[in-house]
Amino acid sequence: MTAKPIMSERKVSIIGALLVAIGPISMALYTPAMTEMVHHFDSAESVVKLTLTLYFGGFACAQLIAGPLSDALGRRPVTIGFMLLYCAASILATLSQSVETLIFARFAQGVGASVGVAISRALVRDLFTGEKSSRIMNLIGIILALGPALSPTIGGLMLPVFGWRSIFVLMTVLGLIVICVTIFSMKETVVRDTSRLNFRALAGSYRMLLTNRRFLSASFVIGGALGAIYAQATFLPFILMRDVGLSPSQFGLSMLAQSGAFFTGSLLVRRLMTVYGSERIVLPGLLFIATGSVGTATLLIWPPSFLHVMIPVAIYSFGISFVMPTMSTAALAPFGKMAGAAASLLGFIQMGSGLVVGSIGALIGDALFAMGLLIPMMGATACLCYGIYKRMPPYTPEPVAPAVAAGAGRPSASAMAAPDR
Repeated sequence: MTAKPIMSERKVSIIGALLVAIGPISMALYTPAMTEMVHHFDSAESVVKLTLTLYFGGFACAQLIAGPLSDALGRRPVTIGFMLLYCAASILATLSQSVETLIFARFAQGVGASVGVAISRALVRDLFTGEKSSRIMNLIGIILALGPALSPTIGGLMLPVFGWRSIFVLMTVLGLIVICVTIFSMKETVVRDTSRLNFRALAGSYRMLLTNRRFLSASFVIGGALGAIYAQATFLPFILMRDVGLSPSQFGLSMLAQSGAFFTGSLLVRRLMTVYGSERIVLPGLLFIATGSVGTATLLIWPPSFLHVMIPVAIYSFGISFVMPTMSTAALAPFGKMAGAAASLLGFIQMGSGLVVGSIGALIGDALFAMGLLIPMMGATACLCYGIYKRMPPYTPEPVAPAVAAGAGRPSASAMAAPDR
């Protein structure tokens, strides 16, 4: 008889969505204020962009630490520690008197928020695999879409009434909510084993992941697809508010097209998975991504308008919702005993791709040209990597054993130290 997991699918989905949402919400709440920051600090546009670029950098790189730490020390204490850093950084950003202080605070915010992506995916892999895992990843996507969908709108409406500092006050409150949920609702799903805090062992884990073609191909499908959302965040505020002429409030409302398309797609995917299975819906999603990429590329030819910019963005986002659940599960499935490290590296590739492309766009200088050139390249990368992934022999998942009711059947620390084969 299979032991009952210590947390239900629904509970893991809700906690996972809350954890993973803190990073995108912190990005989306802030974007309407970027143009105002240029005037408030009497700074160059390129300097203000660093507040977003370094947030990405902290978010992407710190995941490589957060996940393995949670494998060794436990999911709960690591989540609480990183979120305390996030709250402290949010307070510092609220009180900042110079753009340099704000840049540092945003970097620290990114480090703190990084724990969400790593822990949420690791929690799912600790308890579930296969179709159950894909269903949870999909439900996380549905709930996740609501936060970033509303965040630019909330940020844009708060900005003229309460000022930009109020945005960071709200982030502080959100961080405290995550800490409370972690303390009172999240169950621990791994056995604490401090012997795993070993640089050589950690380097070996990452080396194995970086030489695993299945992990890399699935991860770069996610990187090319979902990473485009993070790259677009560095382009869209300047395209829509400077080139198209939207106000901060209008910009916030316009971003509903992006997140609303992802939310709608996630709802549809949940129904389609029950009929066709999760694997068969990836290719249609990539077709939507390719269509959105072609539409975005036309920005190189024709002048921008609201619909010209946002219709391709919405189509691309709709396609992401088809791709993300299955490919996230595929990347993590073989690595149950090192789920934290695998989830961290997956998140690093996902966020790192957005960081690299956003940074290249900043070097180009023209946000419109950068988006028309670079976002289609990310869509092409996702499609190419999926082709590589499909050429590999299928993976047969092993039963998920850890973290069962009342602690029964928990694996020993030594048994958890080696990756699944």
